[in-house]
Amino acid sequence: MPNPKRRHSQQRSAKRRTHYKATAETLSVDKTTGEMHMRHRAHWTEGKLYYRGKVVVDNNPATEGDTN
Repeated sequence: MPNPKRRHSQQRSAKRRTHYKATAETLSVDKTTGEMHMRHRAHWTEGKLYYRGKVVVDNNPATEGDTN
């Protein structure tokens, strides 16, 4: 298998990589809370972790009346 005879310069590698550009993250609005969040990511709102409009984790402390 052929290999390069000499090392490529850093500038040459950088020229090749210039086509990869940073893009802004796509934002969505949660259908239950109306909160803006990054797509395909869970997000915290008022002590609850939401993903796809459903509560995944609820970190609110239980009140004294709740015994269930």
